[in-house]
Amino acid sequence: MRKTHLAILACVGLAACAGTDGPSRPLNDLRTGSGKPEEFGILPVKPLVQPENYASLPEPTPNGANRSDLTPKADAVAALGGNPNRLNAGTAIPRSDTALINRVSRNGRSDTVRQELAEQDAAHRKAKSRFTWSIVPRDNYARAYRGERLEPYSWLGRFRRAGAQTPAAPPVE
Repeated sequence: MRKTHLAILACVGLAACAGTDGPSRPLNDLRTGSGKPEEFGILPVKPLVQPENYASLPEPTPNGANRSDLTPKADAVAALGGNPNRLNAGTAIPRSDTALINRVSRNGRSDTVRQELAEQDAAHRKAKSRFTWSIVPRDNYARAYRGERLEPYSWLGRFRRAGAQTPAAPPVE
């Protein structure tokens, strides 16, 4: 009987120590653990182009952008007819957008909302990452944000009962 208790205690202790990286471990852990290359982790780059003049090349910057790196946001803006250079314009609001910003922020706005949300989310993830160890690795993202999830059909029913016009929704499966 004593050996059985000792064996169970050893298994529980071993499981508690295995596979955790502490509070910095992401909730949505997509590591395969197979040791093989990740086929979706390899990104294609833009084709290499020989410059007309090597003296005109910019100074290399460690951890900086490369001319052959993909720029999906800028490419999408250009494809939709916009100016991709406006993405790097900084944090100033362009004059063409002031009317939109004033209309949207008529009930008030916070300039630090991104930082506040990032801090609150970090605190939430830290609180939810406690006691998440298990013998079998699993994705804890859905469990951590379960209370934050909106149920679309219950909200659809609430709005319809209140008399609001709602779009058609697919039936519940």
